[in-house]
Amino acid sequence: ELLEMVSKGGGGNAILRHTQRNKKVFVRERLKMLLDDESFLELSPLAGLNMPYGDVPAAGCLTGIGKICGVWCVFMANDATVKGGTIYPIGVKKQLRAQEIAMQNRLLSVYLVDSGGAFLPLQSEMFPDKFHGGRLFYNEAIMSAMKIPQVAVVCGSCVAGGAYVPTMAEESVIIDKIGTLFLAGPPLVKAATGEDVSPEDLGGAKLHSEVSGCCDHFASSEEEAYECIRNVISTLNYEPLPEEVREYDSPLYSSEELSGLAPRSYNSTLPVKLILSRLMDGSRFQEFKAGYGTTLVTGFGHVEGHLVGIVASNGELSHDASLKGGHFVQLCSQRRVPILFLQNTAPHAAEPTSISQAEAHTNKLKAQASMMSAVACAAVPKITIVIGGCYGSESYVMCGRSFSPNFLFLWPNARVALVDSRHFFTIPKSEENDCKTDELELKHLKKKLEEESSAFYSSARLWDDGVILPQNTRKV
Repeated sequence: ELLEMVSKGGGGNAILRHTQRNKKVFVRERLKMLLDDESFLELSPLAGLNMPYGDVPAAGCLTGIGKICGVWCVFMANDATVKGGTIYPIGVKKQLRAQEIAMQNRLLSVYLVDSGGAFLPLQSEMFPDKFHGGRLFYNEAIMSAMKIPQVAVVCGSCVAGGAYVPTMAEESVIIDKIGTLFLAGPPLVKAATGEDVSPEDLGGAKLHSEVSGCCDHFASSEEEAYECIRNVISTLNYEPLPEEVREYDSPLYSSEELSGLAPRSYNSTLPVKLILSRLMDGSRFQEFKAGYGTTLVTGFGHVEGHLVGIVASNGELSHDASLKGGHFVQLCSQRRVPILFLQNTAPHAAEPTSISQAEAHTNKLKAQASMMSAVACAAVPKITIVIGGCYGSESYVMCGRSFSPNFLFLWPNARVALVDSRHFFTIPKSEENDCKTDELELKHLKKKLEEESSAFYSSARLWDDGVILPQNTRKV
């Protein structure tokens, strides 16, 4: 339901105004006109959802990965039906994440610019700092130096800082009577100089393709612009290695059953092999150290023909499990095998109450630290799926967001927090403390933790690359 709502941008009336009054194509239709096929992975579609920006339904920009002319591309497209494409802090963060993916995977970048520029009341949250708006242009320059091509279409307003996006791209197209590009539009010219000037005269398609040279190609319609971009991409001489046609078996058990296997709580640990048997090709899994440290499952298998190493939670991350995990991650790094982490943190054991328990606890921490180092230093692609809980230090050991996995996705039931509020401590009664006050504070804290640990709260803030349905995990 949330994805359906977000897919409508600013809503029915805004789409009508965009497509009928302004004679423009809706952003998702633009992508259909550009892409080779329907194989498109939208990144963090729920970013910005219900965040404190007034009535903005989402981030106002759409990012994703798909193919044009057989070449994998990253897309950054403004959605002008959401506040005229105005850029909010979460929109900046979303575009920076897309550029990070482009750099990490050397993917061609396509910018579809249709934006009224930054939302000025929040300028302090998206202009001054290192990873604010200016970083977009810095990244464009760095990608150019890395010889990663970037192309742009000016398919609406392109104002203020946004004007640098197409001008820094390798090739850009501007659409007649629709695309405009200027640092400050006609109202500011009028305010500053008293001069009346039309958007076309100040920064229209003819001006920028014939006079200023800011844009390289003139298009008389949106259809012509996207055909032009496809032609540009076909001449970039940027062809990655041809992909092998891989034949693979489907799992022996239906992926649709994953919805019923998604852990709702970790009171009792679900055997993770039930999930693996619905993810791996032919349900085949070559387990590593099967009888040792069994609360972590490690081994090799294939997903749609691609060999991967699996590191999957199967209970508390014990001393033996952590040693096994570190060993296996190093093997994957040495063999250049990508690693797929399946996270479902188990409840923590009780605090040690004796010297021997304390020593065991210390040894477990040392083993976890060793695995952390192995995960951080493994020079292979890492993809993390949070299939249940993602709590505390086990989030780090199992390649949570702070350990920079190439991609991180959540199932809708996932919980992300320092601690699980459902397994919270209680206030011990004593004469010194005011039990009612403490219990009330604890109740408020539990409620806050509960709200802030949901998969949707996480995804709205771009702490991940999207919430995905369990049955779509193989495809994603």
